[in-house]
Amino acid sequence: MWKGRFAQETAAAVSAFTQSLDLDWRLASSDIEGSRGHVAMLAQVGLLGADEACRIDGALAEIDGEIASGLLKPKEELEDVHMNVEARLIEKLGPLGAKLHMGRSRNDQVATTMRLFLRGEYGRLSLELKGLLTALLDRAEADRLVVITGYTHLQQAQPVSLGHYWMAHFEAFRRDVTRLEAARAAIDESPLGAGALAGSTLPLDRAFSARELGFSRPTRNSLDSVAQRDYLLDYHHFATVFALHASRLAEDLILYASQEFGWLLLPDAYCTGSSMMPQKKNPDVLELIRGKTGQVAGHLVDLVISLKGLPSTYNRDLQEDKRGLWASIATVESVLSLLPDLLNHIAVDEERAARAFEDGLLLATDVAEHLVERGVPFREAHEKTGRLVRRCLEEKRALNSFSLEEWRSLLPEAGEDLPERLNAVDAVRLRRTFGGTAFDRVAEAIGEGRRFLSEGWPL
Repeated sequence: MWKGRFAQETAAAVSAFTQSLDLDWRLASSDIEGSRGHVAMLAQVGLLGADEACRIDGALAEIDGEIASGLLKPKEELEDVHMNVEARLIEKLGPLGAKLHMGRSRNDQVATTMRLFLRGEYGRLSLELKGLLTALLDRAEADRLVVITGYTHLQQAQPVSLGHYWMAHFEAFRRDVTRLEAARAAIDESPLGAGALAGSTLPLDRAFSARELGFSRPTRNSLDSVAQRDYLLDYHHFATVFALHASRLAEDLILYASQEFGWLLLPDAYCTGSSMMPQKKNPDVLELIRGKTGQVAGHLVDLVISLKGLPSTYNRDLQEDKRGLWASIATVESVLSLLPDLLNHIAVDEERAARAFEDGLLLATDVAEHLVERGVPFREAHEKTGRLVRRCLEEKRALNSFSLEEWRSLLPEAGEDLPERLNAVDAVRLRRTFGGTAFDRVAEAIGEGRRFLSEGWPL
């Protein structure tokens, strides 16, 4: 369809090398949707008669059905999905079918098609993210009163509500929803009518076609319309950060389910065994979630490097922007298909979790803050408590094992209520600062999370 100025046929090796059907055939339905919007606009401005537009639109709908049923197979010599659809239209309608492409180029066509395709993908990803957030809220509600060890530097730090822990991951994935919303907003412009790069001499109504296809507005600059792939970078940014959050959750669960931690029990259905060691229960699903994160981040870097060296405007390099996109979407969707159910079937060994509090050392901060409440400067309170911790380690004694008389001799500033409040449950209950781990604060956070999911889900 473009060989008018060429004296030689394209070499077979070149056709095989340059074809993009392995990448873009899945876009067929979206491509046809964009073409039908284009036809409606051509009729609106008088470039097509009403009967002509009706016949083309009907034929495009038939082609969509042929592709969906597998009846229409793409031809590699036609290079891509756009040319295959147009060739089939011409087969059906003859010269009338050849009118479809007036006022557009494959450059603005593919940019429009990609946005239409991603609109559907983002809708699915949004619902799957909602499922993950719901699973985390359910876990937080079920485990709100369970006390576990919180860690910094992978060292035992302070007691926290397990519900508070789940809500920490809820907040991370909630931010991913915001990033997905931003990616969705970035595709809410129609490039259709930008042409190859400079627009068209034909009286196209770009605002009409934008409305017809469900976009808020047409893109503002024809050069930028066919050149920019910022909207794909926005997707890859969402996907990379989501994958990082999923990887961190997976790493936590792998650790907490190990014999050395042991207070979290993974469901058998999401683990595998060893071909040699009968006792093994391996967290393979979580390890693969962690392992796939590098691939998702790599697809972001792949696109960044491709874009870095391109001049304005369209270049054939951009054909390759889909390869990493499809792989990334597939990975993100596979993770989202597994995580919610895995979370729903995790069990917690509360007795094993409580063993971490037996020496009382996780309550050292509570001792220091008790002294602060009694008027002791924090640095002084920190030093005194630190010396007491050292004594406990040397004597192999629990920090919360001292009697009131011993406390008075060790820390004269200590109040009578100190011994009775030195337990993990009170340590959690008293941390009532906004966003803290106190049980009632966790309940508030869960309630707010439920409202977020129920009141006008973002996408």
